[in-house]
Amino acid sequence: MAMDELDGLARRDDPVDPSRRRLLVGLLTAYTATLIPWALAQEVADDARGAFTAVSAILVGRPSLDTAQAARTYDALVADDTRFPADVQALLALINQRHIDPLQLQHVLDDEKSPLASLPRRIMRAWALGVVGSGKDARCVAYETALDAVIVADVLKPPTFAYGAYGSWSAKPKPKE
Repeated sequence: MAMDELDGLARRDDPVDPSRRRLLVGLLTAYTATLIPWALAQEVADDARGAFTAVSAILVGRPSLDTAQAARTYDALVADDTRFPADVQALLALINQRHIDPLQLQHVLDDEKSPLASLPRRIMRAWALGVVGSGKDARCVAYETALDAVIVADVLKPPTFAYGAYGSWSAKPKPKE
């Protein structure tokens, strides 16, 4: 093969090809849109709650989430950080404007050293573990309905109650006298 032919092949397979990029953006947009139609149908008190619902659906990759748990989680995240409502709206706007692949979102935010970088982690922690905050400020907002329990519920059955305050299982038992 001549060098000109190889150069032509390289240009055709270039990942920056505008038509290929438009196709990928279209597919990503369609995929993301399938995750949030239920969020748009939900009655929400304000735009920030709606943004939280949509971002949650995108992050956890589930077409529906428990609305009561969503309300508890949102309220706890707002109590933990008063900037949360504005930040979650900014994150949703960023995802929509740039058509960021949900699987690449955290990587993009971290690489850009975005002030929103901690937001997806906090939201996922709240949905997956049912915990908002950390240390002495940690609050349990879900237990048996936290996604880590729901995902394994067909095999494992976590107790439907906690044996004490959050984190109490980490302390060594007191010796019997």
